[in-house]
Amino acid sequence: MGSGEESLAFGGQALIEGIMIRSRSHLVMCVRQPNGGILTQSEAINPDSRRSRVLGLPFIRGVVALFETTYLGAKGISFSANVALEEEEEDFTWKEWAIVITLTLAISSIFFVVPFVLTNLLHLTGALFNIVEALIRLALFLAYMAGVSLWGEFRRVLQYHGAEHKAINALEAGEELTVENVREYPRLHRRCGTSFIFIVILVSIALFSLLPGGSYLTRLGYRVALMPLIGSVSYEVLRFSARHADSPIIRLLTTPGLLFQRLTTREPDDEMIEVAIKAVEETLRLSSYSGEAQ
Repeated sequence: MGSGEESLAFGGQALIEGIMIRSRSHLVMCVRQPNGGILTQSEAINPDSRRSRVLGLPFIRGVVALFETTYLGAKGISFSANVALEEEEEDFTWKEWAIVITLTLAISSIFFVVPFVLTNLLHLTGALFNIVEALIRLALFLAYMAGVSLWGEFRRVLQYHGAEHKAINALEAGEELTVENVREYPRLHRRCGTSFIFIVILVSIALFSLLPGGSYLTRLGYRVALMPLIGSVSYEVLRFSARHADSPIIRLLTTPGLLFQRLTTREPDDEMIEVAIKAVEETLRLSSYSGEAQ
């Protein structure tokens, strides 16, 4: 089939009864229809970070990528929901995009603000404050993931996430992409965006430790205002770890991300694996056609 090098440019996301695979030049969405068929939709994409030299600069590109990923992810969820519910597909409007971005920022703010407020109740200072705050942030995330994973419909999304990882792992191993082959590969993957959560926690500890002290509101303001910076730095760290994935140090640092994935993935069934294979193969075909995988 393909080599692991071809998959390095791929990013994936579980959808409702489906999977989205994104390469540098294309977006592919494969969704299981109620009648049992697999509906595939693909489109060419040209990320802003590639169109503009400024937007492609380190640290700036991270913020751009986060917004693009949020937009495309929401678009994929909207598409898959329409297919799964057999509703007429509608274009994802800029108004809906704005709503998604607003909700994402609001939820992100909660994960930064609530740990700060709770840690203040302990009357800690200095580095110990930042560490305890990060641990509370991690605990909130784990509790959130553990809670939603109990919801039946969301559990299927986690299974599709596992199917996506299995297909990419098989691709990187040079295996022929058949259900039987892919089934044998692990559902965890070191380059999964789940590792991004752990990186954000480490970066936030380091950054907040460097900031000067101040009043309660000043320090709280740091948490909200610096979210884009924390995200952009974490993005660069994630890119670096992906390029040096075989390094023993990087493998050690990405291990917590693998542990997180035990919450964000579940073992898929064969029909889910079939959808993942379809998405990967279509992405490979389009990427090869455009010369991307050369």
